[in-house]
Amino acid sequence: QVQLVESGGGSVQAGGSLRLSCAASGYTYTMAWFRQAPGKEREGVASVDSERRTSYADSVKGRFTISKDNAKNTLYLQMNSLKPEDTAMYYCAAHNRRYTRYPPLIVNEYKDWGRGTQVTVS
Repeated sequence: QVQLVESGGGSVQAGGSLRLSCAASGYTYTMAWFRQAPGKEREGVASVDSERRTSYADSVKGRFTISKDNAKNTLYLQMNSLKPEDTAMYYCAAHNRRYTRYPPLIVNEYKDWGRGTQVTVS
């Protein structure tokens, strides 16, 4: 089990950018960002593994970029062209497992979770 701590959230105007970070207490093979808006289910945003294979939700393709620094055990999410519908609590998740295909965007596939960082776009 790893501890995950997110940072970098905040309030920004539509069209702006934010960069989220997630510091992990140890190495983990697959990591992801999820988000949850009030009254909605948690949804996958982007995932990445140590081979740099990535998956993105259709709603963020072309605007968000996920990356993982294996040496620093840190996950990033660069968010550009932000929209009001991106407003949510963003969570970092991890699972020390290599998937045969691309890293998943399924909540139940991840064992370790951070407490979240709020992103508000107005």
